[in-house]
Amino acid sequence: MKQKPMEEQDTQSEQYIEVWEDVVRIKDLVISLIICSITTLGGYLIAPNEPPKPLIFGLVGTVLGFIICSIIIKPKRTFEYIGEEE
Repeated sequence: MKQKPMEEQDTQSEQYIEVWEDVVRIKDLVISLIICSITTLGGYLIAPNEPPKPLIFGLVGTVLGFIICSIIIKPKRTFEYIGEEE
């Protein structure tokens, strides 16, 4: 598999930054940070005040935020199969 260069993938002048050796759009990163922060903090704040429940509700909020972000923000990569490796 060979990945197309970023210039070929998106002809628009988008801004990208490198995070953990991967290239992401700043807009998508900010949107996902906001969504995950809101769902995590919301889960923590609505939890009953018994010791393990705020942690569990916060973790459920994090997973919910991840699911929402994966539905809203689609991957930008395209892969091409050039030939078979032996």
